[in-house]
Amino acid sequence: MKQELQHTEKFLKGLTNLTGLPYKKLQQYVKTNNPFNILEHPHIMEPNGKQLEKIGLLNEFIASYNILKVYEKDDKIVLNSSTASGQYFLALLGGMKDKERFMVSFLDSGNNIIETKTMSEGSIGQAPVYPREILKYALACDCNAIILAHNHPGGSQNFSMEDKTLTQRIVDIFHPLEIKVLDHIVVAGTSYTSMAEKGYLPYQCKDTANYDAIILDGTSVKEKQNRFQYIR
Repeated sequence: MKQELQHTEKFLKGLTNLTGLPYKKLQQYVKTNNPFNILEHPHIMEPNGKQLEKIGLLNEFIASYNILKVYEKDDKIVLNSSTASGQYFLALLGGMKDKERFMVSFLDSGNNIIETKTMSEGSIGQAPVYPREILKYALACDCNAIILAHNHPGGSQNFSMEDKTLTQRIVDIFHPLEIKVLDHIVVAGTSYTSMAEKGYLPYQCKDTANYDAIILDGTSVKEKQNRFQYIR
């Protein structure tokens, strides 16, 4: 009962702030009436024109929110396979050749995307990644799993040593927290490669958690050799 009164009080204060209806008048009304009547039958509060307009807008907002919630149940993006993950990140990163971008999808227990966030952007060949930032967002959205992804502007579809090192570092951080690292996708031009599909994805901790930044280098060995020869 006490909790119900607290929520009712917050509801009434919110209505006062949003519509301008007097708080004491609302309090008096809900002593013997249903508080939802205030929104569903606003004329009972004898609002002025401006207050009535604000109540109308608030009702429209609530209706739109409820409709979006209904559609959200059917329209959630589910990353439940390497193919689904690859195609998803290909749509986001495909064709990006001016910079290297590192992204993370944070997933719920059904592998539905809670949020996908760009964690880092760098130069054509490199991007710094900060594991502490990834952890911060993972905890904030209370996710059950994550999928890593980045692009190789140079076009290499192979995982670099830095890619593999970063993935292991992320597993070292998240595995003890029971947050799964499901995959690491590399996008190169119009193609993608899945670390899970290739059998490179680590599933166990190898070392203690290390939160130092790591530089992803999407340059292939051949490109590095060519670059070195050019410098010489």
